[in-house]
Amino acid sequence: MMEANSVGIVQTQYFTFAQLPDDLELENGERLGPITLAYETYGRLNAARSNAILICHALSGDAHAAGYHSAEDTKIGWWDDSIGPGKAFDTDKYFVICSNVIGGCKGSTGPSSINPATGKPYGLSFPVVTVADMVNAQRRLIDYLGIDRLLTVVGGSMGGMQGLQWAVAYPNRVRSVIPLATTARLSPQSIALDEVGRQAIYADPRWNNGDYYDQETGPNSGLALARMIGHITYLSDASMHDKF
Repeated sequence: MMEANSVGIVQTQYFTFAQLPDDLELENGERLGPITLAYETYGRLNAARSNAILICHALSGDAHAAGYHSAEDTKIGWWDDSIGPGKAFDTDKYFVICSNVIGGCKGSTGPSSINPATGKPYGLSFPVVTVADMVNAQRRLIDYLGIDRLLTVVGGSMGGMQGLQWAVAYPNRVRSVIPLATTARLSPQSIALDEVGRQAIYADPRWNNGDYYDQETGPNSGLALARMIGHITYLSDASMHDKF
């Protein structure tokens, strides 16, 4: 049963841009296109187009931040507690947008997408993308929605990094940023632990050098181990004591 202050049933939408030969130049100099971004919106954009809030998801998130996809759907949006009528991001007041980042593979162009040059999934041939590339793609979506300036950009973890990048790259396009549990850069120790997580995935026999999209299952065991390692790094010693 849906809550009275839920945004209700929502639909994921798709925006495609960077059609060849106008593909997007990435930070590393490579080019990517065409690009599709999956996104959802909640609430209504006002006449002045001044009430838009961009919600940025964390590493493993997606565009489904609030509501349900059908009456039978049991998977509520990942930030439904905060988005909706009368909630922190009140959809009676604000027009809330959430998009899946490029490389996210949950509706947006990423390694599992078909490479138009080969007709097969990109796999390891998908270019390395940065937070700046993610934000540049989001900016194209915001342009498409006809919004000159966002009221705020909000996100936690990698989502917070996107918010900081918005402030740096497009200071005239945002009035404020609310970064949560995030940082402007990683420490050497964090980078090292990320590499351990990657090696856990590589060690899974089903990794198959990244070409596992035609297999029945991918490197799920390696990914589970990588997530276990990651979650340990996400918690402080004090929060570990509180949780366990």
